[in-house]
Amino acid sequence: MIDPATFHCQRCGACCRVPGYVALAAGEPEAIAAYLGLDVYAFTERFTALTFNRHDLSLIEGEDGRCIFLQDDNTCRIQPVKPAQCQGFPFLWRSKRLEKECAALRQV
Repeated sequence: MIDPATFHCQRCGACCRVPGYVALAAGEPEAIAAYLGLDVYAFTERFTALTFNRHDLSLIEGEDGRCIFLQDDNTCRIQPVKPAQCQGFPFLWRSKRLEKECAALRQV
């Protein structure tokens, strides 16, 4: 596990560019929709897709595979209400691919 005291995010955006699910937990679609000023149905229609299990929602990706909410300056458009999965990185999860791409993970 990574020690939060020694990890220093470089704001490279690598964690938001790796293709894969950003699964939404209960209440997260409603919180993100409210933050964006959208009705929850409009939010889910525009920004989510069903996962393979056809039960959970995931944020969609941009054409280049990055998170739909990653902005050009590598900041998160929904930072105050970002999903728990995103909040947990890199302290609760990480992948081999991210370890190769994220300079901050290589320094830990």
